[in-house]
Amino acid sequence: MQNIAQPQPVLDQLPNRRPKAACTLGIVGGGQLAKMITQSALQFGCEVVVLERNDHSPAATLARETVIGDWDNPESLLRLGSMVDVVTLENEFVDADSLAALEKFGHRLWPSSATIRLVQDKLLQKQALEKAGLPLPKFKAVSEKNEILEAAKEFGWPLVLKKRRNGYDGKGNFTLRATTDVDEAWRQLGGDSNGLYVEAFCPFTMELAIMITRSQTGEMANYPLVETVQHNHICHVVKAPAIVPAGIAARAVEIARKAVETVGGVGSIGVELFLGRDGQVLVNEMAPRVHNSGHYSIEGCVCSQFENHVRAVMGWPLGSTAMLAPAAVMVNLLGSGKGSGAPQGIDKALAIPGAHIHVYGKSVSVPGRKMGHVTALGKTMEEALGISRRAAELIEFGEVA
Repeated sequence: MQNIAQPQPVLDQLPNRRPKAACTLGIVGGGQLAKMITQSALQFGCEVVVLERNDHSPAATLARETVIGDWDNPESLLRLGSMVDVVTLENEFVDADSLAALEKFGHRLWPSSATIRLVQDKLLQKQALEKAGLPLPKFKAVSEKNEILEAAKEFGWPLVLKKRRNGYDGKGNFTLRATTDVDEAWRQLGGDSNGLYVEAFCPFTMELAIMITRSQTGEMANYPLVETVQHNHICHVVKAPAIVPAGIAARAVEIARKAVETVGGVGSIGVELFLGRDGQVLVNEMAPRVHNSGHYSIEGCVCSQFENHVRAVMGWPLGSTAMLAPAAVMVNLLGSGKGSGAPQGIDKALAIPGAHIHVYGKSVSVPGRKMGHVTALGKTMEEALGISRRAAELIEFGEVA
């Protein structure tokens, strides 16, 4: 972290700023999550300022202003803080020490730098959750290859080797099935320079997730438990609510609420879970922010995860998380190839009754990149899934063969 004596020089360098709106929200990051937070903030008359490395982000089209700068530079963060009432984040990769500068100089930051520090390092996150008595797959830190082999003796094969920081959508994970995989996994994850940990493979029957919104005073609102369908570690489909016995759903809610409380989260927080073959619910990991598994709530719930996030960080009452239909399904729109971020086939998809289409506005598509999503509601899960899939199959991004 850079040493900052005082924020005043940053303030002196600011251009002639417009007066603040009644509520002004700063967002660190300008991707699709920031864009959807901004859409919810605007409905309350808030203005939004985004901190990004460039001015071509998805949120830039809606934000009042984009501050161009490095997220990890305290000067950039303080510049953002001086322009808004509250600062929040769309990702957990911002340096926690740099975020602490905002709090040091009196700016309101939610979730706090302490929460981000605890959650962004997945080993620290798991240690905190384990200390709180929450169920997890077995894990341990590794600093040398031979420690992976020692863990295999204890946990058995397969194992999952993971980066402690900056992993998402499968980036930063490697499944080890035998000793012959260790060298390649270590190389791919940069074990000589990155902190790693190893985790016992969980033979789950279903991957689950739940969004919890927690206010500054500790009030919590939980969304329905959902099933997430993953391919190559990337979420493809979210089904709400998850079709599981009521006792399992209640246990998942209890675990997720305790996990969010353990890290002191404020705002909408994603908790990913495994349903084991024995019916046990285990925590996979947390994301201290709005999350892909909660996008269905825009159309599917009275108050979306994004609206409730704004309510929480601004200190306002939380809204209802009740579903508006018996079932909702979200299908992610992923890049088919490298090329333009403009959608192809959206006119055909819009002809599908009941399909709600969201395109994030990213300028470039690459294979597997999240470019948008489609949500549909239905009287049954099959109805919602059919509508959303039909529409999603008509939309493509990038150069397609």
